[in-house]
Amino acid sequence: MGQSLTSLFVAIQVLKRLGIAFLTLIVVSFAVFFATEMLPGDVAQILLGQAATPEAVAGLREAMGLNEPAFHRFLGWLIGLMHGDLGTSYANHMAVAELIDGRLKNSLKLAGVTTAVSVPLSLTLGIAAAMWRNSPFDRAVSIATISVISVPEFMVATLSVLIFAVWLDWLPALSFGADVGSIVDVLRAYAMPVITLSCVICAQMIRMTRAAVIETINTPYVEMALLKGASRWRMVLVHALPNALGPIANAIALSLSYLVGGVIIVETIFNYPGVAKLMVDAVATRDLPLIQSTAMIFCISYLSLITLADVIATLSNPRLR
Repeated sequence: MGQSLTSLFVAIQVLKRLGIAFLTLIVVSFAVFFATEMLPGDVAQILLGQAATPEAVAGLREAMGLNEPAFHRFLGWLIGLMHGDLGTSYANHMAVAELIDGRLKNSLKLAGVTTAVSVPLSLTLGIAAAMWRNSPFDRAVSIATISVISVPEFMVATLSVLIFAVWLDWLPALSFGADVGSIVDVLRAYAMPVITLSCVICAQMIRMTRAAVIETINTPYVEMALLKGASRWRMVLVHALPNALGPIANAIALSLSYLVGGVIIVETIFNYPGVAKLMVDAVATRDLPLIQSTAMIFCISYLSLITLADVIATLSNPRLR
């Protein structure tokens, strides 16, 4: 009976967090829509050019439905978004979903490669730094992570181009700017964007993982295992690490959420054909449906990571359950 009640309570907590995430997404969609509506300039005027007559501008605004009240357009856009209809691009006269499809795959590839590189590396360095706390290795890792955190993404990207593309001529300055015909070419094309994103993500994740493991190591049951003769590796991997999974999951989710902001800068600097680059181009042409849809993709990604970390923390921590 007690086990059933515990499972029911956990299910209620998970559903509660999913409901909060959904309500947050509704609020965010409201903010995204009206923030793009406040962008300077008339969309119809920008699309037709300065030589357009007032009649032509008025006719285009009527055709695009811009004369309707903003709240009515928001409700129509939100209902379409829930049904998978992202609207039609103003500038390209194509379905927004069709424009995003190929770009989203490229962004997911970049995020996947970055995650595959940064997560194992960060966990290894964070756990090792916690095991040998206050050692020269720990101090070196701490200095390196603080130094990287202090440098913004665009500076890391610019330095990467300057060092690896200009001075050493090892890597191309633009990702997928040249023909990609082999695995080596693919690795060279992904190298600098992944290095730039991994630097920022790894620095945050290493410090948060180290703090979570150290907090667990200082608990009485881990100290008792050490007094009973458990090795340092067994103490961390068997006794401390399973109980630090919740904080570590939060660390991973929070660190990967930096991909949402960092990928915009990286894709722009390296001309990577992803969703972030598509959004930057859409801002230049005031393509509101495309801006709104790409912004919502980033918001959904961020909320999904945070909600997943919250659920994992709840399931892995008996006190939260």
